[in-house]
Amino acid sequence: MSERLDDKMVIGVSSRALFDLTVENEIFERQGVEAYCRYQVEHEQDVLKPGPGFRLIRQFLGLNRYAAEGKLVEVVIMSRNSPDASLRVFNAVKHYGLPITRAALVSGSSLAPYLAAFHTDLFLSAYEDDVQCAIDSGIAAGIICTGRAYDRSDEEARIRIAFDGDAVLFADESERIFRAQGLRAFEQNEEQKAQCPLPEGPFAGFLHKLSDLQRAIGQEDCPIRTALVTSRCAPAHERVIRTLRSWGVRVDEAFFLGGLGKKKFLKAFGAQIFFDDQTVHTVSAAQEVPTARVPSRGNKIEGTVSDEVSAYRTG
Repeated sequence: MSERLDDKMVIGVSSRALFDLTVENEIFERQGVEAYCRYQVEHEQDVLKPGPGFRLIRQFLGLNRYAAEGKLVEVVIMSRNSPDASLRVFNAVKHYGLPITRAALVSGSSLAPYLAAFHTDLFLSAYEDDVQCAIDSGIAAGIICTGRAYDRSDEEARIRIAFDGDAVLFADESERIFRAQGLRAFEQNEEQKAQCPLPEGPFAGFLHKLSDLQRAIGQEDCPIRTALVTSRCAPAHERVIRTLRSWGVRVDEAFFLGGLGKKKFLKAFGAQIFFDDQTVHTVSAAQEVPTARVPSRGNKIEGTVSDEVSAYRTG
């Protein structure tokens, strides 16, 4: 009987999200695909440093110790790299003792068709086009901010995930009112619809899956903790709380900030990743914690490099 993935939490992660490939990506951008591949082969035995998503992925894999049988979580490396240029990544996986056995290495092709095939619940990548395709396919995905090193001194086996609300956990209909008509119209809309649940956003399904994991592990020992970190404040808080209640899911902490900056609260929470749809928030938050931007569904990606380079990328 073949193995199944649809009964597990499946996380797809690109090589640049998992490991620090800053130098390698610069070679790719400046010198092209061949120089990049040659460099990777020549440095196969040089161990890559952890990237922005490394700690989160390791802690997710650690949840499998709670499984009575089989696994609770499966991680798949999903990369536009070629198989030949990817041995270095697998050497690093082995070096750090990560129990990752599955991969999709597509040599410049789109990863989008394989996300559904792997039953992917979350996809993390530094390449916007792949993330956009995932979002458009109804899969939770984020463009992870690269190029920063984060403190890994706290090695407690825990998972801390923070979400923005509108356009991330919830659909963006209320945010559209705010942008078009202003704060007062937004607040009036939320007061009038306080009893009406917000439509699900791109990360609602992932939050449901996290809640299932929390229930499976049990509240007393569960190392997963979630937070809602939103610019909303009273009176726009009630609809959010009632929405989560109607979904039958929980967030462990909620911060209604009323326009305050988010990064200090994210640092205090100890977020291992924060998902937000606005660049102004992700750029700021990334100064303190690993952060990923969630693109809007249906956005058109404008290329800035040649077709060959844009198709291949580095992970």
